[in-house]
Amino acid sequence: MYIKTQKLFYLVFLSLVSNAIHGTSLDSVDSLILGCGTESEAKDADGRKWEPDAKFITGGNSASVRAQFQDPSLLSETPYMTARIFTSKATYKLSVKPDQRYFLRLHFYPAVYGSNNAEEAFFNVMANDLTLMKNFSASLTCKALTQSYIIREYSLVPPTSDSLIVTFEPVVGFAFVNGIELIPMAADMFDTVTMVGFSDQAIDAKSSNMQTMYRLNVGGQFISPNNDSGLTRTWYDDLPYMFGAQSGVTNQANANSKIDYQNVPKYVAPVDVYSTARSMGNSKAINQNYNLTWVFQQIDPNYMYLVRLHFCDFYNTKPNQIVFNIYINNQTAQREADVIAWSGGKGVPTYKDYVVYVVDGKGDEELWLAMNPAKETQPEFYDALLNGIEIFKLDMKKSLAGPNPQPSDMFIKNEQQQKSFQTETTSKAHVIGGAAGGAAAVGIMAALCIAVYNRKKKEPGTDSQTSSWLPLYGNSHTSGTRSTISGKSNASTHLSSAAQGRCRRFSFAEMKHATKNFDESNVIGVGGFGKVYKGIVDGGMKVAIKRSNPSSEQGVNEFQTEIEMLSELRHKHLVSLIGFCEEDREMCLVYDYMARGTLREHLYKSNKPHLTWKRRLEICIGAAKGLHYLHTGAKWTIIHRDVKTTNILLDEQWDAKVSDFGLSKTGPDMSNGHVSTVVKGSFGYLDPEYFKRQQLTEKSDVYSFGVVLFEVLCARPALNPSLPKEQVSLADWALHCQKKGVLEDIIDPYLKGKINPESMKKFADTAEKCLSEHGMDRPTLNDILWNLEFALQLQDNMEGSSHSSRRSESNHDESGSRNQNAASHYSNQSHGSASEVHGDTEEMNTEEIFSQIVNPKGR
Repeated sequence: MYIKTQKLFYLVFLSLVSNAIHGTSLDSVDSLILGCGTESEAKDADGRKWEPDAKFITGGNSASVRAQFQDPSLLSETPYMTARIFTSKATYKLSVKPDQRYFLRLHFYPAVYGSNNAEEAFFNVMANDLTLMKNFSASLTCKALTQSYIIREYSLVPPTSDSLIVTFEPVVGFAFVNGIELIPMAADMFDTVTMVGFSDQAIDAKSSNMQTMYRLNVGGQFISPNNDSGLTRTWYDDLPYMFGAQSGVTNQANANSKIDYQNVPKYVAPVDVYSTARSMGNSKAINQNYNLTWVFQQIDPNYMYLVRLHFCDFYNTKPNQIVFNIYINNQTAQREADVIAWSGGKGVPTYKDYVVYVVDGKGDEELWLAMNPAKETQPEFYDALLNGIEIFKLDMKKSLAGPNPQPSDMFIKNEQQQKSFQTETTSKAHVIGGAAGGAAAVGIMAALCIAVYNRKKKEPGTDSQTSSWLPLYGNSHTSGTRSTISGKSNASTHLSSAAQGRCRRFSFAEMKHATKNFDESNVIGVGGFGKVYKGIVDGGMKVAIKRSNPSSEQGVNEFQTEIEMLSELRHKHLVSLIGFCEEDREMCLVYDYMARGTLREHLYKSNKPHLTWKRRLEICIGAAKGLHYLHTGAKWTIIHRDVKTTNILLDEQWDAKVSDFGLSKTGPDMSNGHVSTVVKGSFGYLDPEYFKRQQLTEKSDVYSFGVVLFEVLCARPALNPSLPKEQVSLADWALHCQKKGVLEDIIDPYLKGKINPESMKKFADTAEKCLSEHGMDRPTLNDILWNLEFALQLQDNMEGSSHSSRRSESNHDESGSRNQNAASHYSNQSHGSASEVHGDTEEMNTEEIFSQIVNPKGR
């Protein structure tokens, strides 16, 4: 008994010593999270609490204001829908500990706040005597990054007093901020680092203030603040920053593998970072002839940058199995890097810091990171690996401020087109936006909607219909009966009686029961309408329940359109609605649960297996059939208006189903060939002719589908702001490469050598025609289907299989991995679909239409 007690005491003692050494007891120092402009405590989408900021403000003139609208890319109202506006110099006084290093995060959402337009706001921000921002414009920065909001994170050295004074000083117009976080971090997070290219110069990073430029989970998925070692950092995936066609392969630790933190404190990076990695692959011949390369833009010149690389080899067990060289900005940062030799064993994390100075060049400054095998050591495997990347800008002369970045030429061109639509309006309600990644110009669409809405309010005799981007509760309920006892709505206030009769109506109590009271563990997606939950109804039937955000009060038009549209449609390649719920301020849509999620998940930004070329063709054919039915098979022509890879869902049998009809347009009379309507859609997929003329046709869907085809071929987003300007838009870049005859250089590396060249040519030619500048030059969905079926026949011939046997292909695809980027965090579609319900229309037999293709010598 005495021996056991001794052992227990010894283990407890070791644990306490370890915590003291590694500094993991950061919870002893309270974090401060302020929702600027809020009057009461509020929670964000991750469940974190934001407290009001008023009591921390000293001096100056300030006001609490609310944004006029919520951009769909904002996953939470908190902290972005309220702001603190400063019209004169003012400060926040925040309590700190003198021996504690801190993360300071500032959140900005450049919108219209009352009479204050963020376009007119230029201001300085100081933290004690450190200049964080100078003449800063959140509006210009968001434009350049094609994001709707930005977060600036700084790592501050321990202060000399017990207060951190954060100062906001207007330069032009006003200053504003939406959220402030002050997060304690270990004082020994950084140390002395040797400068790359100057072995005799050491930089004291421990006493340097820093700005976080990039933080990437290499080879892995987006990591939210709640899953980050107590420091609430956000880790994004690295794929958008990969350079060249060779992006290597992603690897994940075995489920039974253990990440064994030994000499590395756990706060340095979470387990999820060290559990995934990117390597070069298994081919020695290929690996010797290319570098695994990342490129980072928006780098301010004349600053030093600390590059922290995270490593953990969870496959190899001894030194000299994988040895590689590391280069930063074409300088050798590390020769003969050997992770096992550094860490001491399999599954043991380690990291290395390097400092590089970026000089002022003639163009956009960049930071390059490259790796290749160290052949001179004759390792067992010619490979390289990396698990995580962090890049920090070090302060120079007590300043971290850089110039406002410039928006791309493409963005400026689109903004000029937008302004041309607003020449008749005197409204100043112009909101800058752009969702991250593929939804970059949803904010532009919102600005157009607001302008049209305000113009209609001021013009006598115009329809008073409100844009669906704006809140409708309180002024749109014109009918319906309510129970005076329960307060529940007994009849929908938005839906026709025919639509209500065609699909099932659920009570809100049933929705809560199906999702276990909307438990966060059941969330399978987040979109502009709200969160999507996996649920169980009727004692065992799996469903996807899309719930509107009750606090934002948005989406009534989309809710109504989705039900009115889907309740009438029946087709194998369209989602069909199970039912809906509308009680008081709650709106839910109920679909069948789609086991394989969205098409985009299987192309990039996830760890899903690679899709074969034949499977991709089949999915495109299924989606085309669904769109073809919308255009020709329903009672009236239906234009989807938001065709993209997140709106193409896959069931257990890999059948594609077109989804999300919230923006769809229909009408009994298309004799004019178009419908005049406010521009809506997703930037990157948006028909330029529709954007310019505001005249919607079925060829607008064809343009969007052309982008989807190139997305399927190239396995990259429709928009990637991190790429060189000419490559940001997939549509523009793919057309350029197609015309130059080098399209094969940008296709998914996994597909190279596996596609019949004739099949690829037919597919690419079809996609190119879909992206014709003028709608009349684009093919119909009927023509597209013929061409895709023909491309499939050509591929079948190469693989020695007949057209009639292609449906029996195994559901098991070749293995591989993809990594995930947040912002997915920026998708507008849920991962849900629905089982069929009865309607007024019948499914067309499209199989018979296209069965005439019996040999590859057809069209």
